[in-house]
Amino acid sequence: MRAADLISDEIPTLEGEDNALFAMQLLDEFKMKQLPVVEGNDFLGLISESAVLEIEEAEGPLKNHLRNLQMVYVQQDQHVYDLIRIAAEFQLSAIPILDNENKYMGVVSVYCMIRELSQMASVNQPGGIVVLELNQNDYSLIEIAQIVEGNDAKILSANITSQPETQKLELTLKINHTNIDAIIQTFNRYDYIISASYHESNFDDLLKDRYEELMRYINF
Repeated sequence: MRAADLISDEIPTLEGEDNALFAMQLLDEFKMKQLPVVEGNDFLGLISESAVLEIEEAEGPLKNHLRNLQMVYVQQDQHVYDLIRIAAEFQLSAIPILDNENKYMGVVSVYCMIRELSQMASVNQPGGIVVLELNQNDYSLIEIAQIVEGNDAKILSANITSQPETQKLELTLKINHTNIDAIIQTFNRYDYIISASYHESNFDDLLKDRYEELMRYINF
């Protein structure tokens, strides 16, 4: 999924001629941490609430305060994973998208990214979760898939997290069966370390908790 495919018209864009008072009004109205500022098709930067408060001439145009704007964006062809990385790194609620000529195309909200990520991770598909702890040298998705498929199941999604300063990996598998006892037993027979497993019911509770935590972070 490309960044350009996630552009939404739900979030307003500020013009360079708009002032800090209007920017603060929109930030509050749309519950955003940042909003993009443009002049025509030229992206001037992102303005945040803290940056707005630093502007002494509240009724002057935003284009006169470029030093208060944050020049962060992604290109139209970048993957949704790049958007998530940038959003996390700079704690953004909106990510501007520029075309190949660095012209402003629109903005992607963190809510759109969450929806897309949930689809990519098959969150809405029924099933169970297995979390494996692996050494990097022992990782083989082919073998892992064979174990799952040998139990008449399929891997819906797989996500890897590396543990800092170690050779360990954590592999989270979403499997299309709600009863994954047989799969867990097979992993145990192959000496895999299972750090966690979730059937559909307790996974739904975990997902709800994580979603609520994320929403609290976004609305902070």
